[in-house]
Amino acid sequence: MKRFSFLTSILIIIAAVMLQACSGGSTSGSSNGSPWQYNSTPRQAIDKPKLLDDAASAPQETSAQSATVTPRQDLAPVKVGIILPLTGKNAELGQAMLNAAQMALFEIGHNSFELVPRDTGGTAEGARTAAQDSINNGAQLILGPIFADEVRAAKPVTRNAGVNMIAFSTDWTLADNSTYLMGFMPFDQVNRILNYTAGQGLRNVGVFAPANSYGDAVVSAFNNSAHRAGLSTIQIKRFAANGSDIPAQMQAFSQNPSGSYDAILMPMGGSLAASASRSATQYNMPPSSVKRIGTGLWEDTTLAQEPSLEGGWFAGPSPTMRQSFDGRYRQTFSGTPPRLATLAYDATALAVVLAKNGLQQGTQPSFDSVSIQNSNGFAGIDGIFRFREGGLAERGLAVLEFNRGQIRVIEEAPRTFQ
Repeated sequence: MKRFSFLTSILIIIAAVMLQACSGGSTSGSSNGSPWQYNSTPRQAIDKPKLLDDAASAPQETSAQSATVTPRQDLAPVKVGIILPLTGKNAELGQAMLNAAQMALFEIGHNSFELVPRDTGGTAEGARTAAQDSINNGAQLILGPIFADEVRAAKPVTRNAGVNMIAFSTDWTLADNSTYLMGFMPFDQVNRILNYTAGQGLRNVGVFAPANSYGDAVVSAFNNSAHRAGLSTIQIKRFAANGSDIPAQMQAFSQNPSGSYDAILMPMGGSLAASASRSATQYNMPPSSVKRIGTGLWEDTTLAQEPSLEGGWFAGPSPTMRQSFDGRYRQTFSGTPPRLATLAYDATALAVVLAKNGLQQGTQPSFDSVSIQNSNGFAGIDGIFRFREGGLAERGLAVLEFNRGQIRVIEEAPRTFQ
């Protein structure tokens, strides 16, 4: 597939159909390298897209020079497979993600775009069969599956067929230039929170991390980012993955002779985070004097109510846009979407955008690796994201804080990539 043109460097922003009633609309683009965005526009109001010289800086369309172009309306049929556990123990999650994907299709899809679901049954063999069946039925791109063993089983099928896959796993070892992972990775989260911490004048940081693969990834990311952020590493201490030795390891951590801590990076969630933070307080490191910092695993309202984590900072997607998504999902499906549902929405929306762009300018949807790895990125429900060389998603993240039992944004996510 040929690389798509940006129409003289103007990035096309695809207008979206939203469930909520909105007025006006256009398909507009920017020459400033802004990510593609999904705008709120009723389907019946879409006429001809407008290309703006600087859509990002123009408060209204009339304030910028514009020209209209007529897109091809006779778009060729596109088939995208989505493989999810629709039966088995994870069927509820799989169905919710399919619901979110169907929302995206309804809100921004076009008539020639077909989303074809296939059931993995929640097993590796089921994922392999689902991927093969999707390809046999003409899928030009595969979305899903969710779990690492399913992605591992589906990879050879999609790779041998020359079909790219955008999966929802967080197992970064599975990513490559034909298998793209939408899952939330710790690397950007660590870099973001360390830079923010340094910007607040805190310099002496320790790491208290579980002895598992997630802890390994966070420690590696910390070692790569801490010095560049201007931080001094006081100590890195690991504890058993099940948390059984947290008190003993925290006691040893607190007695480090290299210096006192301004902050402790605690990359764990749930009861482990609460236990580690309470132990830090017990050993003379209360939150009032030693800042707790974390990763996206802290995106948990229960942790926000833990007194020993009060004032803690972590990096994660801004919740602002997700609130609107959650409301539309509840209105449509009479239930609360699981956290991963936004991944299915954004992956489907991305597929629609890539398909439409390619077919308006050529004969094929832009499902090739060059198009998927567009350096300007894409603006979705969880903020801006783009795929790096090698298949991992890079995200623009907000900084959030535990504040009196609530999670609040203290620094918004960026709108563009540098």
